[in-house]
Amino acid sequence: MKNRIISGQVIPINQANIDTDAIIPKQYLKSINKSGFGKFLFDSLRYSSTGTLDDYEGRELNMDFILNKEPYNKGKILVANDNFGCGSSREHAVWAIKDFGIEAIVSTSFADIFSRNSFKNGILLISVNKEILEKLFKEIENSTDYILSIDVLDQSITGPNNLMATFEINKSDKERIIHGYDDIAITLKQKNQIMRYEQKVKKNKPWLFNDEQ
Repeated sequence: MKNRIISGQVIPINQANIDTDAIIPKQYLKSINKSGFGKFLFDSLRYSSTGTLDDYEGRELNMDFILNKEPYNKGKILVANDNFGCGSSREHAVWAIKDFGIEAIVSTSFADIFSRNSFKNGILLISVNKEILEKLFKEIENSTDYILSIDVLDQSITGPNNLMATFEINKSDKERIIHGYDDIAITLKQKNQIMRYEQKVKKNKPWLFNDEQ
């Protein structure tokens, strides 16, 4: 089986119950393109004024917010507190996170719909216990440049100061993350079985296909 290693700078946001409206405000939900939403990630915190889909440029950055600081503005792994992604079911929240360049999120828990949207879009979610999360936040406070390495196949996390942890992930989600599968690709894995079934139906119920050209 292939593997995928996600390694990069950590972005720590030590806050619980971060909802999807905070991740991407409602005024940006008009577009259904999956790309281009990274600039709206945590929009109300990143900018000094409110923007709209048609008027978002030229706003002053809030330099106190972590995503506007080096090296976090190029981070790949977000570490947040409990119940990340709660609130509405907007898939735009996941699109914004992915478009920003974040490949994995570590927390103690995630909202169910946000979790499904994340894995379907190729973002790895890792649930760890409170002890590991608090250790992460404590170490990150003492080191601006903090790199984690996530081995998806082995389901392990390694970091500075001999930090090691393991995580659970089901087989289907693991395949999505390692191979980049979406729902269509998952279905096409059963292509041969689907074709055999169609041939069987055509043989047993040919009247269903009389209109085929």
